[in-house]
Amino acid sequence: MRYVVGYAATERGRDALNLACALARSQGASLDLVMIDPEQSPYTAVYPPDRSYATLLAEQLGSWLDEALAMVPEDIEARGHIRGADSDARGLIDAADEFGAGLIVVGAGSNGLFKRYTVGSVANALLHAAHVPVALAPRGYSRTEPVTRVTCAVGERRGAEDVLEVGAASAAQRGLPLRLLSLLALDSTESAALDEARTHVADRVAKAQVLTHGRSEVTGAVAQGRTIENAVDNLDFDDGEIFIIGSSRLALHNQLFLGTTASKVLRSLPVPMVVVPRGYTGTPDGTVAATQPAAPAPQSGEPQ
Repeated sequence: MRYVVGYAATERGRDALNLACALARSQGASLDLVMIDPEQSPYTAVYPPDRSYATLLAEQLGSWLDEALAMVPEDIEARGHIRGADSDARGLIDAADEFGAGLIVVGAGSNGLFKRYTVGSVANALLHAAHVPVALAPRGYSRTEPVTRVTCAVGERRGAEDVLEVGAASAAQRGLPLRLLSLLALDSTESAALDEARTHVADRVAKAQVLTHGRSEVTGAVAQGRTIENAVDNLDFDDGEIFIIGSSRLALHNQLFLGTTASKVLRSLPVPMVVVPRGYTGTPDGTVAATQPAAPAPQSGEPQ
């Protein structure tokens, strides 16, 4: 199992590297740290005329990459790569294809509050084009220890089954607790919707117990608030937790597209988020199999 890490010599790049180390330790994966060298780089006269800008840039990228590899804990296998591409997102997607990676890890934008998200241009492009899951590290993420719990947003919309299978596989790989979650933005008087959500979560818990073969403790929860953001704020999260959610129902098969609910969750979430493309299924041994999209189901209070 290999994970591609979109690295830059910035705080955002270090956030991504820390998250990648935590995920690699949890799933027994190796890391491919990728720095993008833009193919069209104008020469600047600031540098000595006998050395091209491209040469100096490559040397600097190599130095930054060596520094990043030195920060990877010794128990994690890691490799460094410099790739030419006309955009960071395109370069990371191509690297994931080349290495057969099951995940791309990047940092969130640099303008958010501490341990909150403001999705930057690279992450935004990945969330509208990648065909493997994308993990987003919140600003200031410093944890490199293994993940301690997986929370998986489960709903009734198309693609929800893919998310459940990925969450169950991720938790079962290391026997991690798995929490299945339904998010409701509704008034406290809407008891019928709340009862429906509880019934749905109980059904998903039963399915996850089968998928994990008893290797994970599976629980269910319904988070309610006036808005999705309020519902997320009302939840308790472990420091070592990750949150898995599916891409929008508008996404093409086996591609990502960040939907309205996922975008709202992202604004309030204090832990890393992993967004799963429609039609994607990851297995505990790291292999990937595409599934046929499920038929559309009636919409009710749930994230996608």
